[in-house]
Amino acid sequence: MASSSCCSDTTRETKFDVFISFRGEDTRCTFTSHLYAALRRRKINTFIDYDLRKGDSISPALIETIEDSCLSIIILSENYASSTWCLDELVKIVECKKTKGQIILPVFYHVVPSHVRKQTGSYGEAFAKHEKRFKETKDKVSSWRAALTAVTNLAGRDIKEHDGRFKETKDKVSSWRAALTEVANLSGWDIKEHDGCVR
Repeated sequence: MASSSCCSDTTRETKFDVFISFRGEDTRCTFTSHLYAALRRRKINTFIDYDLRKGDSISPALIETIEDSCLSIIILSENYASSTWCLDELVKIVECKKTKGQIILPVFYHVVPSHVRKQTGSYGEAFAKHEKRFKETKDKVSSWRAALTAVTNLAGRDIKEHDGRFKETKDKVSSWRAALTEVANLSGWDIKEHDGCVR
């Protein structure tokens, strides 16, 4: 069934309002779970992959899910770039932005945004390992770098480690909703609480 919500810049039907791309070991049980709960409570149809990921490449089913989503939230955490799975998701999301008008909302979670943009710090270390591992297929690493650059040049949300507005407790779920609203508005979206739709 297609989502009842709609993208602001396209009339295409989608199965999901939101796809969340995240590094499980960093945020699965903290930020990401709270954000997911906030979206669901607003009746925003959200896809999140809680399965343990095996292998280097994302599955065809997950690729299709990304294509069938209206908006992607990318949680750029400390170890996001160390996962080839996350980076493949990133490439696909950027492709969908170009070809399908998908909206991208980057969230810098407990990282320095400039480190992510310039691919230094933990991101630089991750890419150095990828360059060594995939030296026979450098185009793959180049595509990851290009996708990350494209995403970090978009308006997003910087969530700092000790930001009191984002205490990771269930009774603070309204804070996650407020955060999404703020990030969404930066990209020209308006989250309508009364009908649960993203417009």
